[in-house]
Amino acid sequence: MTSERNFKLQETIAIVALTARGFDLARQIRRMLPGAYIHALETRLARSQAEEFFSDTPAHLRGVFSEGTPIVAICAAGIVIRALAPLLADKNVEPPVVAVAEDGSSAVPLLGGHKGANAIARIIAHELGGSAAITTAGDLRLGIALDDPPPGWRIANPESAKEIMAAILGGEPVEKCLEAPDGGWLSGIPSVAGATRKILVTDHAVESRGNELVLHPPVLAIGIGCERDAPPDEAIELVKSALAQANISAKSVACVTSLELKADEPAVHAAASALNVPARFFDGPRLEAETPRLLNPSDLVFRETGCHGVAEASALVAAGPDSNLIVPKIKSSRVTCAIARSNIPIDAKSIGKPQGTLAIIGLGPGDPSLLSPAARAAVSKATDLVGYSLYLDMLGDWARGERRAYTLGEEEARCRFALSRAAEGRQVALICSGDPGIYALASLTLELVAEGNQPRWNRVALSIHPGISAMQMAAARAGAPLGHDFCAISLSDLLTPWPHIEKRLNAAASGDFVIALYNPASKRRQNQIERARNIVLAHRNPETPVVLARNLGRPGEQVTVVKLAELRAADIDMLTVILIGSSHTRTFVHGGKTWVYTPRGYAIAESHPKHPSQKSGP
Repeated sequence: MTSERNFKLQETIAIVALTARGFDLARQIRRMLPGAYIHALETRLARSQAEEFFSDTPAHLRGVFSEGTPIVAICAAGIVIRALAPLLADKNVEPPVVAVAEDGSSAVPLLGGHKGANAIARIIAHELGGSAAITTAGDLRLGIALDDPPPGWRIANPESAKEIMAAILGGEPVEKCLEAPDGGWLSGIPSVAGATRKILVTDHAVESRGNELVLHPPVLAIGIGCERDAPPDEAIELVKSALAQANISAKSVACVTSLELKADEPAVHAAASALNVPARFFDGPRLEAETPRLLNPSDLVFRETGCHGVAEASALVAAGPDSNLIVPKIKSSRVTCAIARSNIPIDAKSIGKPQGTLAIIGLGPGDPSLLSPAARAAVSKATDLVGYSLYLDMLGDWARGERRAYTLGEEEARCRFALSRAAEGRQVALICSGDPGIYALASLTLELVAEGNQPRWNRVALSIHPGISAMQMAAARAGAPLGHDFCAISLSDLLTPWPHIEKRLNAAASGDFVIALYNPASKRRQNQIERARNIVLAHRNPETPVVLARNLGRPGEQVTVVKLAELRAADIDMLTVILIGSSHTRTFVHGGKTWVYTPRGYAIAESHPKHPSQKSGP
């Protein structure tokens, strides 16, 4: 079962459903596997909560497989085998593939058993009460696979794993040489002293021999202290020096650790990234409790941080109460480093806390298939989901984080809660519709961080994931009205005085921009759209095309094209976005539909006659 925890680190898994019954099972499985998305056969399933649709099953399976994406196919194994057979060439690069019976009674790893398929099958079978058809010999007879060690373990010479495993299964003796603790992982393999073939478990940097499999367990914790904004390269070089000093392998490092105040330091994260391990952080009181074990306590550090040591203390805390310093604190110009050794493998994710993250997500119009892969991955990783209740509902049942819903008008409260939650070391997703940077919460969040005087917020890692904005979606539904210069104006005077809005409308109209109007009406604002229309009419032909797009990407979507002179408040509401064409925007009928476009080139645009009120440029 060791590979189950490895598998949970996967970011993307395709659950392929071919029938309505299979789709229902896919929704259950999606809740079991972080990073899983449903791919549904479009000809049989309505567009509901799948993230991707397809019409040709074999072609789609081949496409997903070729991208290296793990597959859980809810169908007969033969369908998958026939589809993928032409692509099978190198098992070292092929993703795991599992076939699952429609009734959930069995899960069959078809490919990549030791790369996650066995783990997937076991997880699904356990949750559904079915059986996992595991056929790999090592898993069946010994309960382990040497080429699939527990999380954090590294193999120095993976090419030897298959040979040693085959020898064990063939009855040949193997000697286990434990220079470092194995945590019981290898207990199922008997050790025969003096055997030719060996399994060496060590945290030292050693040269492997042909008859020896070298395994590095995660038993080392590296502590780092640094000045504010210390150079990342300096931290990396100091860590390398510390490892070399003790002749220990970077492959046995479980984590890089530091004081919570340093959670946003690039130097700490650069060192962790260079070693491909997580960075974990502890508060001052926890590090101060390690003072009796420090070899180099410092009163100066205590005055600055509230603890007598950062590098040594954080390494010792991470390595556990029975650990010891094998590299006491060493210094460079602006960085300190220490290394502690644990007497058991370190589970890095269970100690301290990570740097908190806040991902500001743009849902687009709400259709799951239109959400970007990066945004979907960020939502899947989130421990907390924050947003307007309607937007959280749009996520459906594939988003697994703890939800905190707000009503309209509580925008600042949403941002503050999301930041404070992230400051606790949580992975938070702040959900917006459309694009988070267009009349949404990205700018408010950044403003709060910049001006909020909250040191804890400054330690949060921020990311912004764009979504399809309402004006983009409206333009795509109508044709290409944004084909030339355009602007966006919100008609809401909640935060912007109406005289300012009028000034911008006049400027946009006189500049002959295509104008996207957001927030055109509400219960208390019914006449502003007609005032805006009249301002634009002073500069545009009454025949100018106007796109009215309502409920984009949601049930009840409506997209209509009217003339500027006919634009009325009665035809719009808060869920409508309006695109007013420029003097060059045109319409034509194709396939029974009115298409709207604005010519792209100036030469083409200038060939069309202008409204008399439109002045020529210089």
